[in-house]
Amino acid sequence: MGVYVVTGAAGFIGSRVSAFLLNEGHIVWGVDNLNHVYDVRMKEHRLSKLINRENFHFLKEDIADKSFIEKLAKQVPTADGVINLAAIAGVRASTTDPWSYLKSNTLGALNTLEYARHQKVPKYLLASTSSLYGNDGKPPHNELASTDHPLAPYAASKKGAEAFAYSYHHLYGLDVSILRYFTVYGPAGRPDMVMFRFCQWIAEGKKVTITGNGEQSRGFTYLDDIATGTLLALKPVGFEIFNLGGHEVITMNALLALFEERLGKKAIVEYIPTHPADVFENVADVSKARRELGWKPKVSLSEGVDAMVNWYLTNREWAKDIETPY
Repeated sequence: MGVYVVTGAAGFIGSRVSAFLLNEGHIVWGVDNLNHVYDVRMKEHRLSKLINRENFHFLKEDIADKSFIEKLAKQVPTADGVINLAAIAGVRASTTDPWSYLKSNTLGALNTLEYARHQKVPKYLLASTSSLYGNDGKPPHNELASTDHPLAPYAASKKGAEAFAYSYHHLYGLDVSILRYFTVYGPAGRPDMVMFRFCQWIAEGKKVTITGNGEQSRGFTYLDDIATGTLLALKPVGFEIFNLGGHEVITMNALLALFEERLGKKAIVEYIPTHPADVFENVADVSKARRELGWKPKVSLSEGVDAMVNWYLTNREWAKDIETPY
């Protein structure tokens, strides 16, 4: 039995990682500030699945506050690992409020690294993003591809977090795994992500907005496969970066057709100009994660979309009112 600090525990990936750790018999200290970056009902829904579980402890704190370091140390003086999944995500939104991204994603990472350093935590895991690859090179991207030209403040904030993580490995010997997540989807997903938006918009007869001609592609990976890979990355590695996700590629038009089929409804589609922060392709080379972590995604896109549609229809009474910003 281990003790793990999971930041962003009410988040999409953080809640599932916490559940998987609890399933393995570990003690989880979940941290989340339950902010209103998107509808807090979604975070409360995820948290409700954890809050009464044995060995789960919840701290409502903001990792970007320097006082958090001392507060966490008092509550959890020793831990086997810090899994820093707390972040403000979203490429487009970061162009309007870059300060929030710097605070949460970069300063928050620094504070969790300081906790790990002073409490002598043997393992630190940082959630990063495939957005770092920008438009440099040709997909699929591997971990050695350039990340020097982030297209939006979101990616820049994660680049800063990665740099801090390496410096703490170099200076203090902290064992670090950085996971560059690609597009993750599944039940109770973020409402600003395309999967949730397509599902809600089609189900409720709302206009579906797609940038460009809809032939841009993304590599998708189901939430449970991402959570499994995250736990595999808790092994000692020294300092390593792993791509995780993005193994099953589909265009936006084909994805739309998939949801139309599952929901039995035709979408009302409007195509709009592309956003300068978006990339045309976002596909991962995950051979390193397969080789060094033994990661093998199991859930097909078809199975995952089924699970997501079923979740939405089950929770439709309140999920239909979740704001889906574009």
